[in-house]
Formats: sequence, structure tokens, C-alpha cells
Amino acid sequence: MILKSVVVTLAAVGLSVASSAVAQGTAAVAATVAPPVSTKRGPTFTVADKDLPKTLTLIEYGDMRFTDPANIVDANPSARKLLVAKIASEHPDAVQMSGDVPLAGSKPADYAEYALETKVWRDQNLRIYPAMGNHELAGKDKAGDLENWWKAFPTLRGMRWYSVALGKRVYLLNVDSESDMLPGTDQYKWIQDQISQLPQSVYFVMIALHRPPVADIQTHIEIDHNPRPNEIALRDYLSSVSKTSHAKFVVVAGHIHNYERFLQDDVNYFVSGGGGAKPYYVERTPGDLYQREDFPNFHYIKFTLDGKGLTGTMYRLADPTDEHPTWQARDTFKITAK
Repeated sequence: MILKSVVVTLAAVGLSVASSAVAQGTAAVAATVAPPVSTKRGPTFTVADKDLPKTLTLIEYGDMRFTDPANIVDANPSARKLLVAKIASEHPDAVQMSGDVPLAGSKPADYAEYALETKVWRDQNLRIYPAMGNHELAGKDKAGDLENWWKAFPTLRGMRWYSVALGKRVYLLNVDSESDMLPGTDQYKWIQDQISQLPQSVYFVMIALHRPPVADIQTHIEIDHNPRPNEIALRDYLSSVSKTSHAKFVVVAGHIHNYERFLQDDVNYFVSGGGGAKPYYVERTPGDLYQREDFPNFHYIKFTLDGKGLTGTMYRLADPTDEHPTWQARDTFKITAK
């Protein structure tokens, strides 16, 4: 079984989280920590087609902020737990998380809470692929935070970005928006190398990162979560390469605790930050293909690949306080392979 043992280790973070951590805080690119990378050409990890069903299911979401359930200010523990259970009920072939998994990774208890609340995922041996967010690497001791991240996800040791060949048709790129992604940097060159080597069999490249390259530009916000030059560089690169690539690009970010959807230069962009963190209102611009005013938007996105069609649905938790929660299929769309 090619990646099963790898992913079981990823999913089984509860076995090693007792000494792990991450902190909340800054918007700066964390270049102060030596940026270990996956230097392997081709995918970092591989899941063989024989280990996957014909119809693939992939879950995307982020901004859970696992922490003490008594903390109802920074996160909504009820919504967070309901999302975990609902995702488990989908029995997905992979879960791609776009960061801010813990509230404060400098506190070992937050990763321990993650392990506790996601036990059902480990019981099902779900393939869990986290990307790094600012809460994973925002403490005063950057090197210590990074070490804590690797203790929580030991199969990622030595890496801050990585790739997964999920069968022959889907390729996952998890990149680190807390590291430099400007042209000429290690991560930028790695992304170029990964995309230039895509097998002809790949229909879709699913890119997960924390800070969004495309989003509704907010003018009335306390904290600026608008796209930064670091992520805009990725957007510009994808706009260029999408013209010639045989694969379609789908980018899912978080950081904004709401849901947004865009199509730019034939690249599909999503903001999926409804994993349980304190929700944010957004001012929806005309380019946002989702214009509903629902609030809060605790949610996940389910992608289903059948043939060359990728169908996506955003499932929203109607009321996290309801004894019998209702899930609403609030946005549905289809992306067709080239």
C-alpha cells in the first residue's frame, strides 16, 4: 500500500502531539526559520490508483483553531466538532486542510485537542494533508514552532511544502504562505518544477495554502486579510502557466473565516475558512461567484471527481447550536478538465 502507512502516520497525530505546539500572531512571512523543502523531483508522496475508488472524493477546508473547548471567543467548538464528524461521514479519499489547524501551537494542549477531536478520522485511516497557516508558525520562537509542527505531523519532517500524487488524475500541492513565494525563491522554483513535471494523466491540480491569492477586497476590516504580494506572485504565475498546462488548477485558501469563490484566467480560486474559527463578515465584490449573505459560514467543500468532471459543493452548517444540525448545500459548481 503505497501511501497508506504514510497517511496513517499523518492522521495519527494523537500519538505524538503531547509535546507539540504553534502560536498565533503575525502576518509577516516567516523567513527567519531555515526553510527546509522537499527537494525530491516529482511528487513527495504517492497514492496508487489501486488504492483509490473510480470516483474520488476530496474535502477542502481550513481555520479550525483547535483549542480548549471552553474558549468560545476565538473559535466555535460546537461547529468545529460537527464539521469533523460530518467530514468523517463523507468517508473522503483525502482531506486537504488550508492551515490554522490549532489556535496557538505554542500550547501543546491545542494539538492535543486536535488529536482528541479528530480521533474519528484516525479510526477511519483518512488521508489528511495539512498546509501551514500563520497560527502554526507565529510564535516568538519560530524554530520551536516549526519543530512542534513536525512533531505533530512527523511524515512532513524536513518540509514546509510538499506534493501528493492522488492516483493518476489528481495532484495535490500544499504550499506555505508563511514562507516566501516571490519569483526566484526556493518555494517558487519548487512550484514551477512540480507543475512542469506533471504527468499527462493529471486532470486537476489542487493547491492548498493559507493566505488567499484572490479574495474579496475588504475596506472595513480591523485586520488586513487582503491578498499580499507573496500570494499574488502565485496567482500571477498560475495565470501564465494555465494557458499552456494540460491540467486545470484549483486553489483553496483560508485565513478569511468565510466562503468565497472566483474564476480568474481559467484558474478556480476558493476561500474556505469556515472550519470553526471566529467568523468574519465579508464585503462581496462583483467578481465573487458566491453572493449569498449567510452568516456565519461554518462549512467545508466536497469535490467529487467522476471521469473528467470535478463537481464541487459547499456544505454550510445552518445552526451550530441546533440539537439536530442541518447541512445546507449552499453552493454547487462543476469544473471540467481540459
